[in-house]
Amino acid sequence: MKVEVLGTGCAKCKTLYENTKKALEESGTIAEVVKVEDIPSIMKYGVMSTPALVVDGKVKFSGKVASVAEILEVLS
Repeated sequence: MKVEVLGTGCAKCKTLYENTKKALEESGTIAEVVKVEDIPSIMKYGVMSTPALVVDGKVKFSGKVASVAEILEVLS
């Protein structure tokens, strides 16, 4: 599983990254977690507002900081 956190490095993006790591740890899911900060790569997903969470190439959240519980729900 590949999980990408899209964002330019703002506080919300960092929080989403940390929440994602916590959710993966809690679920016991092994995944590659990548921070994507360059605008052209973010735009490839059609994301207009960050932060965004992408799981295996599909945008799951955009424009909000998903909670650990919300991320767990997406991962299951």
